[in-house]
Amino acid sequence: MSGRRGLHPSAVLFVCLFAAQAAILVLSPILPQVADEFGVTTATAAQLRSVSGVTAGILALGIAATGGRYRLTSLLTAGLILVAVSSLASAVAPSFVLLIAAQVVIGIGLAMVLSGGLAASEAWARDGEGARVLSWALVGQPVAWIVGQPVVGLVAAVDWRWAWVAVPLASSLVALVITRLRDRSVSEAGRECDPLGLWRQPGVKRWAVGELLAFSAWAGTLVFAGAFFREVYGVGVGAAGLLLGAGAAAYVPGNFLGRRWLRGGAPRLLVGAAAAAAVLVVMFGAVQPGLAFSAVIFAILAFIAAGRTIAGAAMGLELAAGRRLAAMSVRTAMLQFGYLIGSAAGGAVLADWGYAGIGWLYGALFLAAGAVHLGRERAAAAVRRLDLTRHLRRSGRSPGLSRRPGRSASNP
Repeated sequence: MSGRRGLHPSAVLFVCLFAAQAAILVLSPILPQVADEFGVTTATAAQLRSVSGVTAGILALGIAATGGRYRLTSLLTAGLILVAVSSLASAVAPSFVLLIAAQVVIGIGLAMVLSGGLAASEAWARDGEGARVLSWALVGQPVAWIVGQPVVGLVAAVDWRWAWVAVPLASSLVALVITRLRDRSVSEAGRECDPLGLWRQPGVKRWAVGELLAFSAWAGTLVFAGAFFREVYGVGVGAAGLLLGAGAAAYVPGNFLGRRWLRGGAPRLLVGAAAAAAVLVVMFGAVQPGLAFSAVIFAILAFIAAGRTIAGAAMGLELAAGRRLAAMSVRTAMLQFGYLIGSAAGGAVLADWGYAGIGWLYGALFLAAGAVHLGRERAAAAVRRLDLTRHLRRSGRSPGLSRRPGRSASNP
């Protein structure tokens, strides 16, 4: 390898998405401390995540509408700078209002990093490496949970403000350096033509709806999983964090295996994973025989969700017809809005129906997400059968006849 070659895109995008996820996860463990310091309720403090989520979702749709104007390296760099600056601002915020303002800036940075990072997974990949780069980029997010949550807990024991410095600020600064060191032999993405034309591509609207439904179910599950373990089984904060971390760990192999399962077609994986996730999330919420059982079900659900996630991203890139940034910006928006829908709907159901009701709600959302792709899966299956028929005809065999060695068709 030439000395002028830099870091592989897989490593660069892994660190970028790690940094983006770090900015998302830091609030959850420190909400009670933030609420105490500024004299607000925990429920009010929780709206800080809503502020960054709504901002990220709206801006991501804006990027999708004007995606052809941005170079991916520039978009990632600007987004990481905003995450770093807003993390520092959050750490020193003297009032709750200024902390809210910092979350708005974080939302802008998140939209840039998530949209640009996933678009770059295809644009920067060499021939045949697209799925590999995408899977490594996506795995940066669960690894951020696995690594970041213990660090946040450790430094927040001293002061919650240090959590912003130790995790999102530090990781975004590292990502900035790593991005500048990327392999320049892999060309920058070319200018996208007519980004709004993404919506005219066949299947794009259906794909976006499926992503919104699936993210609403999975993000909602993540929002309430910690409370479920604490309230149903009475575990402490630390134990609940470990259980959530174990689920995040199961997400990692699911991501890499999902890359292999893509060989059978993204629609097939989306339909199958959604159906399996629907069953598992109902079991997680409604069946409570013991802590070990629920922990295992949650880990398996995370494993399946990872496969569904990489299939959804791969399908978006496939349908985009060259509009990578626009497609991944739409996906980013669906993820952020999914957090809002999943948490709001789950909270409403929890009040009257408990965690069993939440399980059935998210199960229905997963099923709906899979149903969106049923037509496309049937079409893909028809194409596979047609390809098989053509292959058999070229080889001189009848599609409906299986020969065995030593036997003829006339003498079976």
